[in-house]
Amino acid sequence: MDKYDVKKAHRNLYSAPSKEFTLIDVPEFRYAAVDGRGDPNTSPEYANAVQALYAVAYTVKFACRKTLGRDFVVAPLEGLWRADDPTAFLARRKEVWEWTMMIGLPDWVTEDVFRAAIDEVAEKKDIPALGRVRLLTLTEGTCAQILHIGSYDDETPTLARLHEHYLPDNGLTFNGDHHEIYLSDARRTPPAKLKTILRQPVKAE
Repeated sequence: MDKYDVKKAHRNLYSAPSKEFTLIDVPEFRYAAVDGRGDPNTSPEYANAVQALYAVAYTVKFACRKTLGRDFVVAPLEGLWRADDPTAFLARRKEVWEWTMMIGLPDWVTEDVFRAAIDEVAEKKDIPALGRVRLLTLTEGTCAQILHIGSYDDETPTLARLHEHYLPDNGLTFNGDHHEIYLSDARRTPPAKLKTILRQPVKAE
């Protein structure tokens, strides 16, 4: 049985140089997603969201193997981040951050399979955020992205380069939420070695 892996199928979207920003074109993707607000380091809402996403993603995976004869590698955790005041990111004022945490799904995962997986998880486990898991379709289009190596809290200089230099120098402006793709398992990887793709949808000014 072939196993679909989004990181291999779309290698250019899930890898990036760490020195310079590059422009890419991101097509439509589908995700299991949960919306929330608050500091990801301390918010129970965030931890509950991530727990629910992984429970649904793995249940979808096993359901696809059983009913469709198709398998996939569970995609990395991703996040869309936003705030009423964009400087909240540079200042790391995490308590006002709003987020959508996501795990990508193959496009052959139907709404029925997705909903059945949520129902199956609900029968087996009490997961507080399960009722907030939704199927999200996202088309970001042209994006600037870069690979950040290190602690999440050390992203500020890179984001400052993006906001204050790269975008204005190239006649670009924001066209969507700040997007992060977590290539490393934060539970097993030292902070200094964490690999995170920082992505920003852009458009001409």
